[in-house]
Amino acid sequence: MTVNDPQTVAELAAFYPRYEAALVSNDVETLNAMFWNSGHVVRFGAAENLHGYEEISAFRRTRPGVNLARTINRLDIVTFGRDFGCITLEFSREREGRIIRGRQSQCWVRFSEGWRIVSAHVSLIG
Repeated sequence: MTVNDPQTVAELAAFYPRYEAALVSNDVETLNAMFWNSGHVVRFGAAENLHGYEEISAFRRTRPGVNLARTINRLDIVTFGRDFGCITLEFSREREGRIIRGRQSQCWVRFSEGWRIVSAHVSLIG
């Protein structure tokens, strides 16, 4: 198995900005399309544990779409073979006059329909 195949890393690096743009603009349709449509997909957020595509989709539809802008301070991609990769990042955002720092990790798998997130985690750093 090849770790960090340059072409696979480049694919995820080119694909990720679409996710980030959808996130900060609260483009629910695009965000939902980027997650694996399965009961096995998970998203652990700052205040929620979501199991399965339906729970994640429901969360996206009801989440307030304001104050989502953030600055990515570090983004790393590691791939294993041609069809699996992880994207981790550290971010910061301003809220109520103070800087909040956080981190995000996502596992991506290439399916016949394209790259999908199969596991995601977002947390804030105290």
